Amino acid sequence: MRVLRRLAAVAAAGALFLVVPGTAHADTDLDAAKFSGTTAIGTHNAYEKDKYTYWAQALDSGASLLELDVYADSLSKRWRVSHSNPFGNDNNCEHADTPGELYSQSRNQDLGGCLDNMAAWEQLHPNHAPVVVKVEMKVGFNNNVGLGPDEFDTLVSQKLGSSVYKPADLLGSSYSTLDAAARADAWPTREALRGKFLFELIPGTVEQANPFDHYWTDEEYGDHLHDLYAAGQISAAQAFPAVLGAADGDPRTSRYDAAVRPWFVFFDGDAATYVNNGYDTSFYSTNHYILIMTDAAGVSPVISSTSPTDAEVAARLALLAADHAAVITSDWSTKPAAVLGETAARS
Repeated sequence: MRVLRRLAAVAAAGALFLVVPGTAHADTDLDAAKFSGTTAIGTHNAYEKDKYTYWAQALDSGASLLELDVYADSLSKRWRVSHSNPFGNDNNCEHADTPGELYSQSRNQDLGGCLDNMAAWEQLHPNHAPVVVKVEMKVGFNNNVGLGPDEFDTLVSQKLGSSVYKPADLLGSSYSTLDAAARADAWPTREALRGKFLFELIPGTVEQANPFDHYWTDEEYGDHLHDLYAAGQISAAQAFPAVLGAADGDPRTSRYDAAVRPWFVFFDGDAATYVNNGYDTSFYSTNHYILIMTDAAGVSPVISSTSPTDAEVAARLALLAADHAAVITSDWSTKPAAVLGETAARS
């Protein structure tokens, strides 16, 4: 059955609907679909200079997900954006906070600088399609030096304000947990999410390798959401924590306390692990959870992780839409917006 479903998905690849951020389009079928009912494409580590010269170009790319690696630098008490240097910035974010300054200023800014670029870019593209900003907290939060969830929320709120789709927006006035809201499919349509950024938080590789760190980003931010809601302050939260790592069944059950589990509706894991192991990924679409499948190129049949053909990208999107992904990611930064902006109906 899975093989037949794959073949049908590949055959349908040519019928995929195209969405380019910042532009209008005639076909409203997927605009009217819930955010949870579509599958889109994201770019891994889009902040790196070999992917895009400027962060604004990453935003221009059409991709529905862009990734930032962030270090909580305990010495400088700054949010550093870098792949491997915890004490300095190494990225394509510019010292630019107005539209006229984009595409020309000095780079290697901190997280605040990246958010400034997003605010400036949005002034040029106020009707852009929703963009998930995936933030890997490389070493986790450090609440002891003022780099905790509260400070992260404050920074994002100060820089982007109402442009962020927040957990409180999903809850509305009807639901007391994110899980309850997701199961009821309270997600807005893609059209309603135009002009919005959604922040996803995952634990970082350094954090996970630290034998002395037993309180990772996901759990810490999940507790943060739980506590904010209990205090009547959930509107302050700016991000959705993700359950990291492909697993069968409901991975929240063995990882989090019962009270915190309902605050996770984003899941993030390796595409090949989900698909090749035959995990029942219908669990995610049935409950309207946002499932991000990474390294989409690695699913059989393997395609290039950097320069596939346009047809291969379309076929891979159709394949993983049929496997219930909400977003697929790879290092496809060289592809044009007409390709990276593709959106498919999610099975």
